[in-house]
Amino acid sequence: MTQKHYSKWVILSAVVIGSIMGPIDGSVVNIAMPEFTKIFHTNITTVSWVSMTYLLVVSSLMMTFGRLGDMLGYKKLYQYGLLTFSISSAILSLSVNIYMLIIMRAFQAVGAAMLMSMSSAIITSVFPPNERGRALGINAMSISIGLAIGPTLGGLLLKYLGWRSIFYINVPIGIIGYIWAHIVVPDNKGVAEKFDPYGSISFFAFLASLLLFISEGGTWGWSSLTSIVALVTSIASLIIFINVENKVEFPMFDFSLLKIRSFTFGNISTLLNFMAQNTMTFLTPFLLQHLGFTTEKAGIIMTSFPLVMFVVAPLSGILADRYGAQILSTIGALISATALFLMATLTEKSTMFAIMARLALFGIGNAIFQTPNNSAVMGSAPKNRLGVASAFLATMRNVGMVMGIAVGSAIFTNRLKVYQALKFSSNAAFMIAIKEAYITAGIFSLICAFTSLVRNNVKLIQGKD
Repeated sequence: MTQKHYSKWVILSAVVIGSIMGPIDGSVVNIAMPEFTKIFHTNITTVSWVSMTYLLVVSSLMMTFGRLGDMLGYKKLYQYGLLTFSISSAILSLSVNIYMLIIMRAFQAVGAAMLMSMSSAIITSVFPPNERGRALGINAMSISIGLAIGPTLGGLLLKYLGWRSIFYINVPIGIIGYIWAHIVVPDNKGVAEKFDPYGSISFFAFLASLLLFISEGGTWGWSSLTSIVALVTSIASLIIFINVENKVEFPMFDFSLLKIRSFTFGNISTLLNFMAQNTMTFLTPFLLQHLGFTTEKAGIIMTSFPLVMFVVAPLSGILADRYGAQILSTIGALISATALFLMATLTEKSTMFAIMARLALFGIGNAIFQTPNNSAVMGSAPKNRLGVASAFLATMRNVGMVMGIAVGSAIFTNRLKVYQALKFSSNAAFMIAIKEAYITAGIFSLICAFTSLVRNNVKLIQGKD
């Protein structure tokens, strides 16, 4: 029986369900972290692995699932992702100790990696080039909605239904998403190629150990044995991965993609953009706490960033379809840099409105950058490599997130110690240290503007073989 053909916008609605699940879940879990320390009678360091494990597994597996998507079909892997995410969420709600919670978060991350690696591939495969930017913009809008409502939803669930509810709420959403995707998303034939297990394992080992080194090196000590082992493992795994990929007939990652200027510089820009973004989003709550804002007010202030992205991202997508990514992404990165440099001008007397205005400006810049950039990256990839291209782009996002948090916290912590040693007052030391971290993030955005500018602006018609 042949499958009924649905409107591409109906197909997009199925992708949006998967796209919104991850951001909601991630932000809700972050809100619940203090609660987990009390419930499971443990410390912050142990509880941090609830998020760290998830991030490590998601980041390290997306390339593998991108390749499998190209081979098995994007719809099939996307549905597997919804099922895995839903089932693991149900089991997470039954956790009896912190270790079960951490282990099951790893399984949940497997499902999230499938969803994240397939979403852009499905959109790019069903939308023509002149509408792709708008579709990716709407998908980005759904992610912003998830980030915006997550903290409020998490607070309400924790208060009225308890911590288990933050996980079992994923189950009905995932089931609805699975059924809807089964009905409306078209099947696509995968490529008849063999899977590359050695490339997949070596890439997982490379990225997992690298991210572990970046995120935990400061805690362990950069010259400690654990950090050195993680770094050496990462380097050795990368060498093995490159060696394997150059020898096998059907490699996991097609290195010829890196010869495509728009693909390469678009991904570098993504990495830099998320480094800047996550330096800001990680440090700003600490600034708000230092300035004396309540948790509720801090949540409202932080929401101004994703809310503005929610509005601007679809408009940015429409402009991307008309004008291409080069100029738009460059302008977006420059606006983001301006917002970060303005964040560095905040004082202890800054008002709630002054902070929200800067975060809103950053949201405008991010939205103008991300949608055209994503459209250009996906549009430059050959049709039979959309899964790998989508996964590589998502991997750059996640690596940028980890690096942004690591670099931002390292700069802030180290500079704070310097100013405290110089006998600055605690308030002055804090404000100067966090300003320097914001300036660093602004520099990341300036470099991002440069890498966006040097790409080509040829409107590549997706569909090459």
